[in-house]
Amino acid sequence: MPQHKRKRRRLGDSTSPDRRMVAERPNHVWTFDFQSDQTADGRVLRFCNIVDEFTREALVMHVARSIDADTVVALLEGLVAERGAPGHLRMEGGPEMTAHALQKWCESAGTQTVYIDPGSPWQNPYVESFHSRVRDELLDIEEFSCLAEARVLTEDWREDYNHRRPHSSLGMLTPVAFAAGHGITPAVLGPLADPEPAEKLTA
Repeated sequence: MPQHKRKRRRLGDSTSPDRRMVAERPNHVWTFDFQSDQTADGRVLRFCNIVDEFTREALVMHVARSIDADTVVALLEGLVAERGAPGHLRMEGGPEMTAHALQKWCESAGTQTVYIDPGSPWQNPYVESFHSRVRDELLDIEEFSCLAEARVLTEDWREDYNHRRPHSSLGMLTPVAFAAGHGITPAVLGPLADPEPAEKLTA
């Protein structure tokens, strides 16, 4: 029986371990990924988090029942309108990430894609560290009664993280203060309009 040979994988601009691409300035590398939780009624919540790897800013924490590539593109376009396009976008190479709409947006924005290998979170340490904080300090603590409450509490957490959390890697400055030192104003992108009927807070 012939031996199965392991194929060689060439690493280029679109498939890169973390060591091959390190953010050197604001907007050089943005990274994003998804998290999941649920409301008190057991319905799914999806979070799309976008982080600037250099400033550590949580640029967007979008919460919805479902998030597709078109939603991610809308979030990116909103950010670009505020602070310009990123040089690189780091992400996993799953179907949601590599959808045609997202690929087309990256091409039109002049943004290079930096994919990490599936199941290799160590190649995306910034968003993984960020997700750990979100899980420990928000998702494992708060019980969301509905989508609207999840959005309000998540945005409150994002504001606190950006404005009042000093980072040792930033010289004990907050992400917003560190970004301001590089001429960057805080991202103020509001939540996207939700196509599903609005949910009301329950008592």
